[in-house]
Amino acid sequence: MQINRLKEQEVSDIIAKENIDLSSFKVKNTLNPKIFDKSKHMYDEIRSRLLMIADDFFETLDIGWVDIDDVILTGSLANYNWSKFSDVDVHILLKFKDVDDNVGLVREYFNSKKNLWNEKHDITIKGYDVELYLQDTNESHVSSGVYSVMWGGWVVKPEKGDKKIDSKKVSEKANNIIDAIKHIHGMYVNEEYDKVIRSIKTLKEKLKKLRQAGLDRAGEYSFENIAFKVLRRGGFLEKLTHMETMAYDNSLTLDESIKLLKY
Repeated sequence: MQINRLKEQEVSDIIAKENIDLSSFKVKNTLNPKIFDKSKHMYDEIRSRLLMIADDFFETLDIGWVDIDDVILTGSLANYNWSKFSDVDVHILLKFKDVDDNVGLVREYFNSKKNLWNEKHDITIKGYDVELYLQDTNESHVSSGVYSVMWGGWVVKPEKGDKKIDSKKVSEKANNIIDAIKHIHGMYVNEEYDKVIRSIKTLKEKLKKLRQAGLDRAGEYSFENIAFKVLRRGGFLEKLTHMETMAYDNSLTLDESIKLLKY
């Protein structure tokens, strides 16, 4: 069976140890001037557009008997650490139990609808991608900046100040994950597709727990959370998901031509 593989140099270029650049995490002197005015209020045109987007998405859920508790902006654009990598993170808050007592099933349904919406639509606000999320009102959300788009005011007002980042720990953690991705890619090259799928599932779960542990311990500027963002901004998480999909497809393919892993 003829198998298409990436050249070794291409693999090296794609998954190589990074000199971690933390310049994009530098704290700014002001909130993003494209989103907020000098009095730290969101511009009306942006607020109206975000509410329109949230309402349109909510209608696709077919849960008209449930009330929205709030629509919030969170993440770096609701804080002083915004950068060119920022997304417009819009969270729609509602009580999952109001949908159904099986909260786990509700969460899976919402995640599926959210993923479909974000994949289908390419909406930007002032050059920043809009990402929609559904959040259970009863669950805590770790963020030092939260703006209520629905009510037009701060739920958690961000504080400006120097945020210390442990660059050494960020670099070590990020490069450890990069090494793991490189190892998994080696399995892919060796056609160990089932191992690839299992390993990626395990690594993704590890990343999820790692990031949450960092948020619980030290908030948004924990080295675990920053390492996660470094990997995401570097495209490594996207590559990991792509490799998972390709491994699954190849594991079930009976054709003589195995699909090429492209980045």
